[in-house]
Amino acid sequence: MPKIPTSRLARTAKFGGLVAGQSARWAGTQLANRTRSPEEAEAADGRRALALADEIVTQLGQMKGAAMKFGQVLSTVDFELVPEGEREAFKAKLAALRDDAPQVPFEKLRDVVIADLGGSLEEHFAHFNATPVAAASIGQVYRATLHDGRDVAVKVQYPGVAEAVETDLRNAAVLLPLVKRLAPGLDARALLGELRERIGEELDYELEAQHQRRVARAFKGHPYILVPQVVTSMSTRRVLITEFVEGRGFAQVQQLPEAERDRFGEICFRFFYGLVRRERIAAGDPHPGNYLLATDGRVCFLDFGLIRRMDADYLEAERAVARAVIAGDADAVYEGMSALGYLPDPASFEPDRILGQMQAAGEWYFTPGFRRLTPEYVRQSMEQSGSPASEYFQEMRRQTIPPQALLLRRMESLLFSVLGELRAGADWGALALEYLADAEPSTELGRAEAAWLSERSRT
Repeated sequence: MPKIPTSRLARTAKFGGLVAGQSARWAGTQLANRTRSPEEAEAADGRRALALADEIVTQLGQMKGAAMKFGQVLSTVDFELVPEGEREAFKAKLAALRDDAPQVPFEKLRDVVIADLGGSLEEHFAHFNATPVAAASIGQVYRATLHDGRDVAVKVQYPGVAEAVETDLRNAAVLLPLVKRLAPGLDARALLGELRERIGEELDYELEAQHQRRVARAFKGHPYILVPQVVTSMSTRRVLITEFVEGRGFAQVQQLPEAERDRFGEICFRFFYGLVRRERIAAGDPHPGNYLLATDGRVCFLDFGLIRRMDADYLEAERAVARAVIAGDADAVYEGMSALGYLPDPASFEPDRILGQMQAAGEWYFTPGFRRLTPEYVRQSMEQSGSPASEYFQEMRRQTIPPQALLLRRMESLLFSVLGELRAGADWGALALEYLADAEPSTELGRAEAAWLSERSRT
């Protein structure tokens, strides 16, 4: 695998080379377009945008750290200048940065474990499997056994990645002109500011351990949701140790009968929306690698590094907008989105158009009735909400995402994609009302959760 550039000079050169080279080629394309027909110029712009997109993916993938995470978050953004037929493939490449992280040799990560825990591996572990069970943008996960017999997962941060991230966060601003070329409507600077804060937190495994302990407490004793316990005494800034949970991964769950996939999908929905509703926490990384179907039937949720605590007033305003969309109240939707910051120039938008856009974008959970999600439906929905062919395209390109909503929107879009890949079916509209409007439980799983919450409130 390529060596991760850790020096400030090397990483700055990577960013600078990308920006300088692409800026020059973009300028050359615009110069040549002066002699082309409008159709030829549009095609040339599309080719240049796609080449820029591909190089961004390549460079960010090689760099790991904040650069790689920046690419992962960009996978949820619609890039209207990338040719429409290529847009979803490009976003898939960005998303793959999350799942296809190359592995770092165990010898290097063993040194991190020893440096943080002290002594030797044998002093802390009865057994340590040197083959990682997972790899991500800033670390790898191993399976081990403690001397007291506990089976644990050991998450180890890549050596030098903290220094690399610090440099990336300084340098990522130079990417903003390129990102703006691909997505003119995006407030890239606000997005970068939010990423700086969130990624800085993600680098600190002690902080992630705090997040995980909090979520584990919130779901302690839950009838069908499991969050692994943290081994606090052995967790450090670069090493996070938790209980190891046996279970089937997402690919195996996809092969289960329909009813079992539906149950799994509903539990995923209830976990993420329940976390937002009851704990005001947006968990920003609900990708397929972070779910397990445990042997006892519970669904286990992993990875709490990318998290945002939502302000109560802000979150209630988001819920109010969602309720107004469901009710078809165009004026309330318009006023709510203006107040939240989605409409930078409110006077230039029409309330009825904003309502129509929101109803189309969130059709799957704003509309009552059973719906079986599919990858095709998810793809069409996302293309409709970001494609130049959409009737709301001009409105969408003039809107922006408030920084506080970034992880909330990322959570929603990734969960939607996961449910589509799962081909899960449910009355998503009825489920959403439980969290958006405090409606009564609509399923057996909902009633089981309500009973658990009632019992917990009495203890």
